[in-house]
Amino acid sequence: MVRTRTECSRSEQRVPEVARNIMGAVLNFFTLTYIVSWIFFIAWAVVSGPTASMTSERAVLATPLLLIGVFAPALVALALTFRADGRAGTEALIRRAVEWPGGARWYLFALGYMAAIKLAAAALHRIVTGAWPPFGQETVLIMAGAIVVSTPVQAGEEIGWRGYALPRLANRVGLPVASIVLGVIWASWHLPFFFIPRADTFGQSFPLYLLSVTAISVAMAWLYWRSNGSLLLTMMLHAAINNTKDIVPSAASPTTSSFALNGSLVAWLTAALLWICAVYFLIQMRGARLEHGSRAVEVREIPTSAAV
Repeated sequence: MVRTRTECSRSEQRVPEVARNIMGAVLNFFTLTYIVSWIFFIAWAVVSGPTASMTSERAVLATPLLLIGVFAPALVALALTFRADGRAGTEALIRRAVEWPGGARWYLFALGYMAAIKLAAAALHRIVTGAWPPFGQETVLIMAGAIVVSTPVQAGEEIGWRGYALPRLANRVGLPVASIVLGVIWASWHLPFFFIPRADTFGQSFPLYLLSVTAISVAMAWLYWRSNGSLLLTMMLHAAINNTKDIVPSAASPTTSSFALNGSLVAWLTAALLWICAVYFLIQMRGARLEHGSRAVEVREIPTSAAV
């Protein structure tokens, strides 16, 4: 079928309009997620009290506040998806978090990536200093159980970050750039925890954390792409990172400024290894697209009314 010049002109005019609507949806997601999460993170900090210890009465009140803040990325993503695509869109997004993809190698990667990075960092520490760094006390069984239990919880973040934001950013700027941009935004979302005494990142170096998490974001984008858009695998990777990172602890002594570069040698070695891997993943993803209409992402023309 031959298209008229007028039809071609209209089609060309719609391209930037669709791009603007996609970016508008992403900006709405980031803005609403930050607002909702930080409100509940701050409320959690206030209810928890100014010290690292907390009474059981305070815990009953504080825990739901923390959970709402943590699940805000998914809640916001589902709300925006429902507004733009209705029930079918939200069901498709949720389905990607519960479907088991094929390929044993992706499960091995998700479960073992951070453990391998940490053990390599320990070996480098031994080479550089002549001594092994301290190792964590958790057994493999405890870590495995924690990964199983916490994997479903990661849906609270992954449905939002990888399920909603990453495909739309990749549609606009390409997957490599999107993975880095999302990493910076994702890491910065955690910033309140660097000032809350009960958080394990309290008093740690935020710039070093930002560096490491951005590299992790690249790895997660690569896994998402290679697994054809599996949120379950990114949830598993997220859970494994949280529960195996202390095989070789990176935390330094708390400092008065969370913006200082006070990381331990293990932390710096870990960040360096994460970025060596990230460069490889970025090269692999060069030119890759989470294509329109694929299982990995269903980016349709988002109506202007979807913008908040």
